[in-house]
Amino acid sequence: MNPQLDGLDNLSGTYIFDLRKSRKALKINRFFWQQRDPAFRQLFLDDPERTFDDAGLSDEERQLIVKRDWLGLVQYGVSFFVLEKYARLLRVSNLAVYASMRGETLDDFLKTRKVPASA
Repeated sequence: MNPQLDGLDNLSGTYIFDLRKSRKALKINRFFWQQRDPAFRQLFLDDPERTFDDAGLSDEERQLIVKRDWLGLVQYGVSFFVLEKYARLLRVSNLAVYASMRGETLDDFLKTRKVPASA
């Protein structure tokens, strides 16, 4: 293990993305990366099972996607940068994703943000 990562496993809310995780999650990260392509996005919306099959996703990966388990996806090893593409396709804001990861509603999450009052 990388000595720079020593102790991070004990830090709550920290999910290490290293070569091991990258290799494990390669197919699902590539799957989400394809969200850049309009034809792929439409195919996913029309027939998600076909896109899962074409990508060779495991049952676990499919369930994480179907359930929109944002935190589970990150813990599995999905890069947030490609996860944003999926959220965008579903018309889910980053703030809603963050709220879900914290186990909160969007309204409850927004109450924790310091937003200046509008003039």
